[in-house]
Amino acid sequence: MKILPNILSIFRILLVPVFILVYFSDMDDTNFYAVLVYALATLSDFFDGFLARRFKASSNLGKILDPLGDKLMTVSVMACITIDKVIPIWAVIVAVVKELLMGTGGIILYKITHAEIPPSNLIGKTSTVVFFLVCVALMLFRDIPSGAATAMISAAIVLMLLALASYINTYFTVMKNREK
Repeated sequence: MKILPNILSIFRILLVPVFILVYFSDMDDTNFYAVLVYALATLSDFFDGFLARRFKASSNLGKILDPLGDKLMTVSVMACITIDKVIPIWAVIVAVVKELLMGTGGIILYKITHAEIPPSNLIGKTSTVVFFLVCVALMLFRDIPSGAATAMISAAIVLMLLALASYINTYFTVMKNREK
């Protein structure tokens, strides 16, 4: 049972190219099927975290695979809907920069302190849910006006940035406590 969360994280990473291929395929109801792949990836994220906590199956590999899968899927979804001209390019750029900052901060924190990487908090979890719902709506309802689509993704990005601010606060708290 201890390896199952890592298997789910690997599965989620493997779903990234599947999502991209389905999103840009010529089949009928392609957006619906892309949303199904995205939902499956999101469910695997929920279950790998649940199983890791429930069975105390957290591992160093899992601490790399889980956020890697999340970041790859997030950026892929945003890139696809940006390429499809649903949202402006600045949105994907902000999301990529945010993910790079969080990833870099996590690596630095671990290298310097060897401390456990703090788990995501309520702001981060809320941001993830809102981002998922906004992207699903933008994929399923293609007739959403451009201004409304931009407002929706902007709200999701504001929450992402609040999660980043919370992460930065945690980063500095851990670094400050290390100095004591």
